[in-house]
Amino acid sequence: MAMLLVVGEYRIIGTEPDGDTIHFVPTDPLAFDKLKDAPVEVKNGVARVRLEGVDALETHYDRTGPRIRQPAEFGDKAAQELLTFLGFSNVQRVGQKVVSATPPQTPGWILTQGGDPFKRCVALLGTGTPPGADGTDLQVDVPLLQTTANHHLLKTGLVYPGFYDKLLRDLRNELATVTRQAREAGLGLWPLDATTAPAGAFVNGMASLTEVVILPKLFRRLVDHFNLVEQSLTCFPAYLAGKEDNVEVLSTRTKQLSLVPLVQIINGSAVRMTAQPEDTVYSES
Repeated sequence: MAMLLVVGEYRIIGTEPDGDTIHFVPTDPLAFDKLKDAPVEVKNGVARVRLEGVDALETHYDRTGPRIRQPAEFGDKAAQELLTFLGFSNVQRVGQKVVSATPPQTPGWILTQGGDPFKRCVALLGTGTPPGADGTDLQVDVPLLQTTANHHLLKTGLVYPGFYDKLLRDLRNELATVTRQAREAGLGLWPLDATTAPAGAFVNGMASLTEVVILPKLFRRLVDHFNLVEQSLTCFPAYLAGKEDNVEVLSTRTKQLSLVPLVQIINGSAVRMTAQPEDTVYSES
């Protein structure tokens, strides 16, 4: 899989990094210009980076209303694990904003195919000696993937997988494998995960979402539904039907235009998904 290698540094002072997003400053300010089909926004030399294949619990979600977060334990642990992997220590925050860290920035490199719809750079994150020359296209294989923060976070069980169809199958399969291994070993968030639990996750309004450990994508859809519609699950399937979550279930090779066929409402008070997160791939288009 060919991805653009960009060398630079991670910066966190004055930002709100979580388990799947961080700020990155490329050494070459024009580094992302090659990505014309999937542009990356760079402001004052800084790009927002979203980790490829990773979906961490939300620590400050606010797209359609007031800020809300998922259970703090695993969102905070994932954020700290990412920063530690990237070489930061003694990270101090006021709220979610980092006010000090040692060091204030760390050298690193990313591998990317471009930006998401919000023009955040979607990438694999690395540290240490770059695997090639800055600005070159590299073929990314499983051994290289295994050196990245993305692989590390899924291996620890502190985050969920979040796969999109641009990610090469071999890389996706490796991330799915370490996800299943973490679940089977009872690591991280998996012992409390209610995403596919037979009884589902009990949800009776916005406040309850801060107490259940579920796939962040499902959490975001529930938050937006409650903000725009009502504080119950009655109309949630109808809300999902209006979202373009083009998704494929890999094990059955079935493609859906929304999450409706993958979501069950149980007794009007619980919600569950019928496919494991690593068994689903979403379309970029």
